[in-house]
Amino acid sequence: MDIKKIGIIAAVVIVLLVIIGVFASGGLGGSSDTVTIGYLPSDHDAALFVADAQGLYEKQGIKTELVQFNNGGDLMTAMASGDVDVGYVGITPVLSSIEKGVPVKVISAVQTEGSGIVVTKDSGISSAKDLVGKSIATPGEASIQHALLAYYLKENGLSLDDVKVSSMKVPSMNDALNTGKIDAIITFQPYVSIAAKNDNNKVLANSTDILPNHPCCVVAASDDFLNKNPDTAKAIVDIHKEATDFINKNPDKVVDLLPEDIVSDEDSELESIESFPFISGIDDKFKSDVDDFMGLEVELGLLKEVIPQDKIYWKA
Repeated sequence: MDIKKIGIIAAVVIVLLVIIGVFASGGLGGSSDTVTIGYLPSDHDAALFVADAQGLYEKQGIKTELVQFNNGGDLMTAMASGDVDVGYVGITPVLSSIEKGVPVKVISAVQTEGSGIVVTKDSGISSAKDLVGKSIATPGEASIQHALLAYYLKENGLSLDDVKVSSMKVPSMNDALNTGKIDAIITFQPYVSIAAKNDNNKVLANSTDILPNHPCCVVAASDDFLNKNPDTAKAIVDIHKEATDFINKNPDKVVDLLPEDIVSDEDSELESIESFPFISGIDDKFKSDVDDFMGLEVELGLLKEVIPQDKIYWKA
């Protein structure tokens, strides 16, 4: 074989190796082997943080990138655009997205309850009727807190039209409340417990009081991710269960595994962790609770109609 032919063969081999390398790294339209997981700055997502801190994803050979969002609506927008594969997010923005035709599915429950309405003691607000004409901040119209507020008002003969509702980043709510920029907030944990630590604040109503056992956060994933990576999705569900079991058995050890931007006070955080149930999987009871919650959302005008279960849940 002459030198020219050897050179041609070598060049072809190099090109093939480059192409293989590009596809292996996710180039030229190939999918990356990193799973992007969206979350909110809340201990509702404690199972995600525990799993990450304990290296549970690494043990299963799953590379992850965790990305924080201000609220569930923003997270679901990112999932719809393909920027997020999996999300720890409230059931309300997931259902709203599904109703709009976004191809996503719930792959596990995460927790129930875990929200609350907080006011200052000098605000003169001691009941739902005292909220009339007052300004109250929620994490956004697509949030479960917004839905809980609407339900709380309805149960007390009022509506969202009777109050001045605005959207606000949750970490900013307590400062806005304490400086008098807002009259009330409805937020998620640990910010309810953090707010309650202030002697001038009081919890007007916990979500346990507003709607006992209501579904809150879930693990959702895009249909595209589920179709292309079913085994990885199953592993993520198993990891979530393992982390959830750890939380329920060792609540006192969870605080040290949470991100610093969530834990501003360890005592408040432990109180928060112990104040609502952490769950995993999808059983008939959870589906029934979600159906009931959807019914309320339809009554409140937040959803047009109850969504069939086969459009909500992933069948592994």
